[in-house]
Amino acid sequence: MKLLKERIQQDGKVKEGNILKVDSFLNHQIDVELLGEIAKEFQRRFADTGVNKILTIEASGIGIAVEVGGVFNAPVLFAKKAKTKNIAGEVYTSKVMSYTHGREFDIIVSKDFLGKDDRVLIVDDFLANGAALEGLISLVEAAGAHLCGCGIVIEKGFQPGGENLRKKGIKLESLAIVDAMDAETGVITFRE
Repeated sequence: MKLLKERIQQDGKVKEGNILKVDSFLNHQIDVELLGEIAKEFQRRFADTGVNKILTIEASGIGIAVEVGGVFNAPVLFAKKAKTKNIAGEVYTSKVMSYTHGREFDIIVSKDFLGKDDRVLIVDDFLANGAALEGLISLVEAAGAHLCGCGIVIEKGFQPGGENLRKKGIKLESLAIVDAMDAETGVITFRE
């Protein structure tokens, strides 16, 4: 997605440890117009899959998922990283190792909101090692729901997550795949 790549080049900041900060427009402060274009692109790429539910993980994926839910006219469900008092009843759970936070989380969704009649599109802001997506996919499988695919805004193509998921036959659509980035120079190289 040309518009997204241009924005990453313009406002993205490369930090040590393979960190790409896009918090000025994607996952802290959000450029709503850009997010609308991202949602339309996901709709175009998954139009023929029968999506009727959007799933993401808290917190950075929620804004993206809401916009995508709007274009699909589908409810949005987000996996929580901790069980809270307002989640009553049975839940699906999975373990996820967070690259950003450097620790493991139990993610959960209520069984009330994910079931066998759901055709799920998983969306998230980043894909690196794939742990978050693997955890979300396991929730979909536990519910007996159908996975339509995964939509990622930015994939770090030099890390194994995307390749591993594609080898499993999962429909994975990334709008920008970063092949390399240099913290010293700030140069970001995209896959075409």
